[in-house]
Amino acid sequence: MTTKTISLAEEAYERLAAEKREGESFSDVGKRLVGERSWTEVAGIWSDGTDEVEAAIEDGRVRSRSRRERLGDDIDDVVYGTPEE
Repeated sequence: MTTKTISLAEEAYERLAAEKREGESFSDVGKRLVGERSWTEVAGIWSDGTDEVEAAIEDGRVRSRSRRERLGDDIDDVVYGTPEE
């Protein structure tokens, strides 16, 4: 296996050392921290608070529909004239 030597600022070294697990090399730490996450690592990230997130999304959709309808009505009024009451 080919190796490379790199220089790190003291703070960067300390951060890597803090992330290092027992039996893990600094190469392992680097690969773990910058590597792609697998689905098993990210599964469940949204498990807490999904009801609140879904409610906020639906609220945004309702407001968007309402705004779109108001704008459509305003455009109709400009194009076709305001209906007389």
